[in-house]
Amino acid sequence: MIYAQVQFAPWDKIYNFSLGKSEAIVGNFVIVETELGLELGRLVSLVEEIDPKDDKRELKLIIRKAEYDDLAKLPSPEKKEESLEFCREMIKKHELPMKLVDMHSSFEGNRINFAFISDGRVDFRELVKDLAAHFGVNIRLTQIGTRDEAKITGDCGPCGRGLCCRGFLTEFSSITSEMAEAQQVVHRGSERISGMCGRLMCCLSYEYEGYKEMAGKLPPLGTKVNVDGTRGVIVGHHILKQTVDVKLNPEKDGERDIIIEVDINRRNKK
Repeated sequence: MIYAQVQFAPWDKIYNFSLGKSEAIVGNFVIVETELGLELGRLVSLVEEIDPKDDKRELKLIIRKAEYDDLAKLPSPEKKEESLEFCREMIKKHELPMKLVDMHSSFEGNRINFAFISDGRVDFRELVKDLAAHFGVNIRLTQIGTRDEAKITGDCGPCGRGLCCRGFLTEFSSITSEMAEAQQVVHRGSERISGMCGRLMCCLSYEYEGYKEMAGKLPPLGTKVNVDGTRGVIVGHHILKQTVDVKLNPEKDGERDIIIEVDINRRNKK
């Protein structure tokens, strides 16, 4: 069975739906049935397997592909900015430690969801009251992360290309310092391996498994080896070149250690 994954806002979670007889393709905007009514979202992917919890309950259907008239019902950029500006004024009024990032209006116009970032929890109950009184609809505030903010407002990465999160990444995976260490880029400093969001760059995960596999073909650091009759110990790896740095024991007392680069694979072929 093919399942459709739909997202209503760039920072919102992805929801599973039944594709039914819809002919929508990935990238299309679609009209779906939700527990809160009709909603317009973007079809981000088609999958054959989903969380078993979702599979056990009957999934809502994708009703149809969105038409031009459907998209025209959404707030214009000017109207959206006007709503955001009012929310910013209310945030300032209540002196709340939060930064407004984006908003999403429901397809039926009865709900508005404001997205914000903050270093901690925020008591925004009074803010919600002011927003509900002004807009006359149900109000929801969603705290998102800095990576979500970059996905909405970011532009180019240090590579000169558009941010991956704005292009094809639909979900954020966990990026760890271990990935940077495995690819031998830690020495560049945190600023050079961090994205616009201030977190480790998502692209560190792309070749991580390949680096791990290649590193596994090299002898561990500290391994004692014999290089052309001279004893030494492996002190460094060059994973892409598949070579190692070997510190040779000095031939005479008082002489300085010598470190040479050795192609392990070439030596194993002899």
